[in-house]
Amino acid sequence: MHAGRRFKLREVLLWTRRDILRYFIIGSIPTLLYQLLDWHWLTIPWVPIAMIGTAVAFIVGFKNNATYNRLWEARQIYGAIVNSSRSWAIMAIDFVTPTNAQRSVTEAELQSVRSRLVHRHIAWLHAMRFQLRVPRTWEHMIKVYNKEYRQAYAVDEQDGNTLADALTGLIPAEEKALVTSKSNVATQLIAQQSKDLRELHAQGLIHELRHVEMQNMLVDLYGQQGKCERIKNFPYPRQYATLNLMFVRLFNSMVPFGMLGEFAKLGEGFVWLTIPFTALVSWVFMMMERIGESTENPFEGSANDVPITAMTRTIEIDLREMLGETDIPKPLQPQNNILM
Repeated sequence: MHAGRRFKLREVLLWTRRDILRYFIIGSIPTLLYQLLDWHWLTIPWVPIAMIGTAVAFIVGFKNNATYNRLWEARQIYGAIVNSSRSWAIMAIDFVTPTNAQRSVTEAELQSVRSRLVHRHIAWLHAMRFQLRVPRTWEHMIKVYNKEYRQAYAVDEQDGNTLADALTGLIPAEEKALVTSKSNVATQLIAQQSKDLRELHAQGLIHELRHVEMQNMLVDLYGQQGKCERIKNFPYPRQYATLNLMFVRLFNSMVPFGMLGEFAKLGEGFVWLTIPFTALVSWVFMMMERIGESTENPFEGSANDVPITAMTRTIEIDLREMLGETDIPKPLQPQNNILM
Protein backbone atom coordinates (compact mmCIF):
# COMPACT_ATOMS: atom_id res chain seq x y z
CA MET A 1 0.00 0.00 0.00
CA HIS A 2 1.29 3.44 -0.87
CA ALA A 3 1.33 5.45 2.35
CA GLY A 4 2.40 8.78 0.83
CA ARG A 5 0.37 11.56 -0.74
CA ARG A 6 1.00 10.30 -4.26
CA PHE A 7 3.43 8.39 -6.44
CA LYS A 8 6.28 10.59 -7.61
CA LEU A 9 6.75 11.21 -11.31
CA ARG A 10 10.13 9.45 -11.35
CA GLU A 11 8.51 6.35 -9.83
CA VAL A 12 5.85 6.29 -12.53
CA LEU A 13 8.43 6.84 -15.26
CA LEU A 14 10.60 4.04 -13.89
CA TRP A 15 7.59 1.74 -13.78
CA THR A 16 6.60 2.54 -17.38
CA ARG A 17 9.89 3.45 -19.06
CA ARG A 18 9.96 0.30 -21.19
CA ASP A 19 6.47 1.05 -22.49
CA ILE A 20 7.39 4.67 -23.24
CA LEU A 21 10.37 3.53 -25.31
CA ARG A 22 8.21 0.95 -27.09
CA TYR A 23 5.63 3.57 -28.09
CA PHE A 24 8.31 5.97 -29.29
CA ILE A 25 9.50 3.20 -31.61
CA ILE A 26 5.93 2.39 -32.72
CA GLY A 27 5.39 6.06 -33.53
CA SER A 28 8.75 6.47 -35.28
CA ILE A 29 8.50 3.64 -37.81
CA PRO A 30 5.40 4.84 -39.75
CA THR A 31 6.53 8.45 -39.42
CA LEU A 32 9.91 7.69 -41.01
CA LEU A 33 8.27 5.67 -43.79
CA TYR A 34 5.78 8.47 -44.43
CA GLN A 35 8.32 11.27 -44.42
CA LEU A 36 11.41 9.69 -45.96
CA LEU A 37 9.90 7.21 -48.42
CA ASP A 38 6.71 9.17 -49.19
CA TRP A 39 4.49 6.26 -48.14
CA HIS A 40 1.49 8.53 -47.73
CA TRP A 41 -0.85 5.59 -48.14
CA LEU A 42 -0.02 4.62 -44.55
CA THR A 43 -2.45 7.21 -43.18
CA ILE A 44 -5.75 6.03 -41.73
CA PRO A 45 -8.77 8.31 -41.18
CA TRP A 46 -9.02 9.31 -37.52
CA VAL A 47 -12.73 8.45 -37.19
CA PRO A 48 -12.42 4.62 -37.03
CA ILE A 49 -9.42 4.91 -34.69
CA ALA A 50 -11.40 7.22 -32.41
CA MET A 51 -14.29 4.73 -32.38
CA ILE A 52 -11.93 1.96 -31.32
CA GLY A 53 -10.44 4.27 -28.67
CA THR A 54 -13.91 4.95 -27.26
CA ALA A 55 -14.62 1.22 -26.99
CA VAL A 56 -11.22 0.65 -25.36
CA ALA A 57 -11.90 3.40 -22.82
CA PHE A 58 -15.18 1.73 -21.86
CA ILE A 59 -13.70 -1.74 -21.39
CA VAL A 60 -10.68 -0.35 -19.50
CA GLY A 61 -13.05 1.51 -17.18
CA PHE A 62 -15.03 -1.68 -16.63
CA LYS A 63 -11.86 -3.56 -15.69
CA ASN A 64 -10.61 -0.85 -13.36
CA ASN A 65 -13.94 -0.75 -11.56
CA ALA A 66 -14.02 -4.55 -11.17
CA THR A 67 -10.42 -4.83 -9.95
CA TYR A 68 -10.88 -1.96 -7.50
CA ASN A 69 -13.83 -3.84 -6.05
CA ARG A 70 -11.56 -6.86 -5.51
CA LEU A 71 -9.02 -4.66 -3.72
CA TRP A 72 -11.62 -2.98 -1.55
CA GLU A 73 -13.27 -6.27 -0.65
CA ALA A 74 -9.88 -7.65 0.41
CA ARG A 75 -9.32 -4.60 2.62
CA GLN A 76 -12.76 -5.01 4.20
CA ILE A 77 -12.07 -8.68 4.92
CA TYR A 78 -8.81 -7.86 6.68
CA GLY A 79 -10.56 -5.10 8.59
CA ALA A 80 -13.00 -7.75 9.84
CA ILE A 81 -10.04 -9.96 10.80
CA VAL A 82 -8.65 -7.09 12.88
CA ASN A 83 -11.94 -6.76 14.78
CA SER A 84 -12.38 -10.51 15.21
CA SER A 85 -8.81 -10.85 16.48
CA ARG A 86 -9.38 -8.31 19.22
CA SER A 87 -12.67 -9.99 20.12
CA TRP A 88 -10.94 -13.37 20.32
CA ALA A 89 -8.31 -11.96 22.68
CA ILE A 90 -10.99 -10.52 24.97
CA MET A 91 -12.77 -13.88 25.06
CA ALA A 92 -9.56 -15.79 25.71
CA ILE A 93 -8.63 -13.48 28.58
CA ASP A 94 -12.05 -13.09 30.22
CA PHE A 95 -13.82 -16.38 29.45
CA VAL A 96 -11.13 -18.71 30.82
CA THR A 97 -12.05 -18.85 34.51
CA PRO A 98 -11.86 -21.56 37.21
CA THR A 99 -15.57 -21.28 38.12
CA ASN A 100 -16.37 -24.91 37.29
CA ALA A 101 -12.85 -26.30 37.38
CA GLN A 102 -12.48 -29.91 38.44
CA ARG A 103 -9.31 -29.06 40.36
CA SER A 104 -7.61 -26.12 41.95
CA VAL A 105 -6.10 -23.87 39.30
CA THR A 106 -3.58 -21.12 40.00
CA GLU A 107 -3.66 -17.71 38.35
CA ALA A 108 -0.35 -18.54 36.63
CA GLU A 109 -1.92 -21.61 35.03
CA LEU A 110 -4.90 -19.56 33.86
CA GLN A 111 -2.60 -16.91 32.41
CA SER A 112 -0.66 -19.64 30.60
CA VAL A 113 -3.88 -20.92 29.01
CA ARG A 114 -4.96 -17.42 27.98
CA SER A 115 -1.55 -16.69 26.48
CA ARG A 116 -1.63 -20.00 24.61
CA LEU A 117 -4.96 -19.19 22.97
CA VAL A 118 -3.89 -15.66 22.02
CA HIS A 119 -0.43 -16.68 20.81
CA ARG A 120 -1.91 -19.43 18.65
CA HIS A 121 -4.17 -16.81 17.07
CA ILE A 122 -1.13 -14.64 16.31
CA ALA A 123 0.42 -17.71 14.70
CA TRP A 124 -2.73 -18.05 12.58
CA LEU A 125 -2.34 -14.45 11.41
CA HIS A 126 1.26 -15.10 10.35
CA ALA A 127 0.27 -18.32 8.59
CA MET A 128 -2.45 -16.43 6.73
CA ARG A 129 -0.10 -13.74 5.46
CA PHE A 130 2.47 -16.25 4.28
CA GLN A 131 -0.16 -18.31 2.48
CA LEU A 132 -1.64 -15.23 0.80
CA ARG A 133 1.81 -14.18 -0.45
CA VAL A 134 2.47 -17.47 -2.28
CA PRO A 135 2.67 -16.53 -6.01
CA ARG A 136 0.04 -17.70 -8.50
CA THR A 137 0.64 -18.15 -12.23
CA TRP A 138 -1.75 -15.32 -13.15
CA GLU A 139 -0.19 -12.74 -10.81
CA HIS A 140 1.99 -9.92 -12.08
CA MET A 141 4.94 -9.61 -9.69
CA ILE A 142 7.08 -11.69 -12.06
CA LYS A 143 6.84 -9.02 -14.77
CA VAL A 144 10.00 -7.04 -15.44
CA TYR A 145 8.62 -3.59 -14.64
CA ASN A 146 7.33 -4.75 -11.25
CA LYS A 147 10.65 -6.41 -10.41
CA GLU A 148 12.54 -3.25 -11.36
CA TYR A 149 10.29 -1.11 -9.19
CA ARG A 150 10.75 -3.39 -6.17
CA GLN A 151 14.53 -3.38 -6.61
CA ALA A 152 14.75 0.41 -7.04
CA TYR A 153 12.53 1.28 -4.08
CA ALA A 154 13.29 -1.64 -1.76
CA VAL A 155 9.66 -2.76 -1.73
CA ASP A 156 9.84 -6.10 0.04
CA GLU A 157 8.36 -7.95 2.97
CA GLN A 158 9.25 -5.77 5.94
CA ASP A 159 8.90 -8.67 8.35
CA GLY A 160 11.45 -10.71 6.45
CA ASN A 161 11.25 -13.97 8.35
CA THR A 162 10.02 -17.37 7.24
CA LEU A 163 6.82 -19.04 8.36
CA ALA A 164 8.79 -21.42 10.57
CA ASP A 165 10.54 -18.47 12.22
CA ALA A 166 7.26 -16.60 12.65
CA LEU A 167 5.63 -19.55 14.42
CA THR A 168 8.59 -20.12 16.77
CA GLY A 169 7.69 -19.09 20.30
CA LEU A 170 3.99 -18.78 19.53
CA ILE A 171 3.07 -22.46 19.60
CA PRO A 172 4.83 -25.54 21.07
CA ALA A 173 7.44 -27.26 18.91
CA GLU A 174 5.39 -30.45 18.51
CA GLU A 175 2.33 -28.46 17.45
CA LYS A 176 4.45 -26.44 15.06
CA ALA A 177 5.77 -29.66 13.47
CA LEU A 178 2.21 -30.97 13.17
CA VAL A 179 0.62 -27.93 11.51
CA THR A 180 3.53 -27.18 9.18
CA SER A 181 3.35 -30.73 7.82
CA LYS A 182 -0.14 -29.96 6.46
CA SER A 183 -0.99 -28.19 3.22
CA ASN A 184 -3.00 -25.41 4.91
CA VAL A 185 -1.28 -24.29 8.09
CA ALA A 186 -3.82 -21.61 8.95
CA THR A 187 -6.69 -24.09 8.81
CA GLN A 188 -4.86 -26.50 11.09
CA LEU A 189 -4.14 -23.78 13.65
CA ILE A 190 -7.83 -22.96 14.02
CA ALA A 191 -8.52 -26.68 14.31
CA GLN A 192 -5.99 -26.77 17.16
CA GLN A 193 -7.81 -23.85 18.79
CA SER A 194 -11.07 -25.81 18.64
CA LYS A 195 -9.42 -28.88 20.14
CA ASP A 196 -7.95 -26.77 22.93
CA LEU A 197 -11.33 -25.21 23.69
CA ARG A 198 -12.94 -28.65 23.89
CA GLU A 199 -10.35 -29.78 26.41
CA LEU A 200 -10.68 -26.60 28.46
CA HIS A 201 -14.45 -27.03 28.52
CA ALA A 202 -14.05 -30.62 29.68
CA GLN A 203 -11.79 -29.39 32.50
CA GLY A 204 -14.38 -26.83 33.58
CA LEU A 205 -12.23 -23.83 32.69
CA ILE A 206 -14.73 -22.50 30.13
CA HIS A 207 -18.46 -22.33 30.79
CA GLU A 208 -20.63 -24.09 28.21
CA LEU A 209 -22.20 -20.90 26.86
CA ARG A 210 -18.81 -19.21 26.64
CA HIS A 211 -17.44 -22.29 24.90
CA VAL A 212 -20.18 -21.99 22.27
CA GLU A 213 -19.43 -18.29 21.83
CA MET A 214 -15.72 -18.92 21.29
CA GLN A 215 -16.47 -21.74 18.85
CA ASN A 216 -18.65 -19.31 16.90
CA MET A 217 -15.73 -16.93 16.76
CA LEU A 218 -13.55 -19.68 15.28
CA VAL A 219 -16.24 -20.29 12.66
CA ASP A 220 -16.17 -16.57 11.88
CA LEU A 221 -12.38 -16.67 11.47
CA TYR A 222 -12.73 -19.63 9.12
CA GLY A 223 -15.19 -17.54 7.12
CA GLN A 224 -12.77 -14.61 6.86
CA GLN A 225 -9.97 -16.98 5.85
CA GLY A 226 -12.17 -18.52 3.17
CA LYS A 227 -13.00 -15.10 1.74
CA CYS A 228 -9.29 -14.26 1.48
CA GLU A 229 -8.59 -17.60 -0.18
CA ARG A 230 -11.40 -17.01 -2.68
CA ILE A 231 -9.85 -13.73 -3.82
CA LYS A 232 -6.35 -15.22 -3.82
CA ASN A 233 -7.22 -18.40 -5.71
CA PHE A 234 -9.76 -17.05 -8.21
CA PRO A 235 -8.24 -14.48 -10.59
CA TYR A 236 -9.94 -11.64 -12.38
CA PRO A 237 -11.52 -13.55 -15.31
CA ARG A 238 -8.85 -14.19 -17.90
CA GLN A 239 -11.13 -13.52 -20.87
CA TYR A 240 -11.69 -9.95 -19.70
CA ALA A 241 -8.04 -9.37 -18.81
CA THR A 242 -6.84 -10.80 -22.13
CA LEU A 243 -9.24 -8.91 -24.38
CA ASN A 244 -8.67 -5.70 -22.44
CA LEU A 245 -4.92 -5.89 -23.03
CA MET A 246 -5.36 -6.89 -26.70
CA PHE A 247 -7.72 -3.97 -27.39
CA VAL A 248 -5.38 -1.46 -25.73
CA ARG A 249 -2.44 -2.74 -27.79
CA LEU A 250 -4.54 -2.68 -30.98
CA PHE A 251 -5.57 0.90 -30.40
CA ASN A 252 -2.04 2.02 -29.51
CA SER A 253 -0.64 0.41 -32.66
CA MET A 254 -3.15 2.30 -34.82
CA VAL A 255 -2.64 5.73 -33.22
CA PRO A 256 0.41 6.82 -35.30
CA PHE A 257 -1.33 5.99 -38.58
CA GLY A 258 -4.22 8.27 -37.68
CA MET A 259 -2.00 11.07 -36.40
CA LEU A 260 0.10 11.14 -39.58
CA GLY A 261 -2.76 12.58 -41.61
CA GLU A 262 -3.84 14.99 -38.88
CA PHE A 263 -0.38 16.52 -38.40
CA ALA A 264 0.27 16.54 -42.17
CA LYS A 265 -2.65 18.97 -42.51
CA LEU A 266 -0.70 21.47 -40.40
CA GLY A 267 2.34 21.41 -42.66
CA GLU A 268 5.14 19.09 -43.71
CA GLY A 269 7.34 19.66 -40.65
CA PHE A 270 4.52 18.98 -38.23
CA VAL A 271 4.43 15.30 -39.24
CA TRP A 272 7.33 14.66 -36.85
CA LEU A 273 5.02 15.52 -33.95
CA THR A 274 3.39 12.16 -34.62
CA ILE A 275 6.18 10.47 -32.67
CA PRO A 276 5.86 12.24 -29.28
CA PHE A 277 2.07 12.44 -29.42
CA THR A 278 1.80 8.76 -30.28
CA ALA A 279 3.91 7.98 -27.25
CA LEU A 280 1.81 10.29 -25.07
CA VAL A 281 -1.62 8.99 -26.14
CA SER A 282 -0.49 5.37 -26.02
CA TRP A 283 1.10 5.89 -22.61
CA VAL A 284 -2.18 7.26 -21.20
CA PHE A 285 -4.20 4.25 -22.42
CA MET A 286 -1.51 1.82 -21.33
CA MET A 287 -1.41 3.42 -17.85
CA MET A 288 -5.17 3.05 -17.48
CA GLU A 289 -4.83 -0.64 -18.29
CA ARG A 290 -1.83 -0.99 -15.96
CA ILE A 291 -3.73 0.57 -13.06
CA GLY A 292 -6.38 -2.12 -13.36
CA GLU A 293 -3.72 -4.81 -13.61
CA SER A 294 -1.98 -3.60 -10.44
CA THR A 295 -5.16 -4.05 -8.37
CA GLU A 296 -6.25 -7.42 -9.77
CA ASN A 297 -4.53 -9.45 -7.05
CA PRO A 298 -4.66 -7.57 -3.72
CA PHE A 299 -2.53 -10.11 -1.83
CA GLU A 300 0.39 -10.68 -4.23
CA GLY A 301 2.70 -8.18 -2.53
CA SER A 302 2.83 -5.20 -4.88
CA ALA A 303 3.03 -1.54 -3.93
CA ASN A 304 -0.75 -1.22 -4.37
CA ASP A 305 -1.88 -4.22 -2.31
CA VAL A 306 -3.53 -4.63 1.07
CA PRO A 307 -0.68 -4.27 3.63
CA ILE A 308 -1.32 -7.59 5.36
CA THR A 309 2.17 -7.79 6.86
CA ALA A 310 1.81 -4.41 8.57
CA MET A 311 -1.75 -5.21 9.66
CA THR A 312 -0.60 -8.52 11.14
CA ARG A 313 2.05 -6.68 13.14
CA THR A 314 -0.56 -4.15 14.35
CA ILE A 315 -2.88 -6.91 15.53
CA GLU A 316 0.01 -8.72 17.23
CA ILE A 317 0.94 -5.57 19.14
CA ASP A 318 -2.66 -5.07 20.29
CA LEU A 319 -3.05 -8.66 21.45
CA ARG A 320 0.28 -8.80 23.29
CA GLU A 321 -0.55 -5.56 25.08
CA MET A 322 -3.92 -7.00 26.10
CA LEU A 323 -2.03 -9.90 27.68
CA GLY A 324 0.14 -7.44 29.58
CA GLU A 325 3.35 -8.47 27.84
CA THR A 326 6.32 -6.13 27.68
CA ASP A 327 8.41 -7.69 24.89
CA ILE A 328 6.34 -6.22 22.06
CA PRO A 329 7.51 -5.71 18.47
CA LYS A 330 7.43 -2.23 16.97
CA PRO A 331 4.93 -1.24 14.25
CA LEU A 332 6.21 -1.59 10.70
CA GLN A 333 7.06 1.68 8.98
CA PRO A 334 6.71 2.47 5.25
CA GLN A 335 9.76 1.98 3.07
CA ASN A 336 9.85 4.70 0.40
CA ASN A 337 6.19 5.33 1.25
CA ILE A 338 5.30 1.67 0.64
CA LEU A 339 3.77 -0.39 3.45
CA MET A 340 3.62 -4.14 2.89
